[in-house]
Amino acid sequence: MDDTPQPVNPAMLKFLTRLVTTLTATMIVGLLVIITLFVIRFWGNDAPSLPEAVTLPDGARATAFTQGTGWYAIVTTDDRILIYDRTTGHLRQSVTIETGN
Repeated sequence: MDDTPQPVNPAMLKFLTRLVTTLTATMIVGLLVIITLFVIRFWGNDAPSLPEAVTLPDGARATAFTQGTGWYAIVTTDDRILIYDRTTGHLRQSVTIETGN
């Protein structure tokens, strides 16, 4: 076997250098774009507006909260979903959840 090193083609070295440089620049630009998108998405005051106070029926304890356009809902420990009007705060609908027990 011949252990002599093979000559290196300078054109191939130049190509590999440019390829590595291009890939590095692409990765840096991609990372900057991702960081910029995160900053744009999470910057600002787009947090959902929560009601000041909610009056639950007697004995009801809240376990979950969700909201939609013009309404918000509260899930209680006694297996009910209470749907309230966002503008007036009055109870629109009460849904009893049937459990398999």
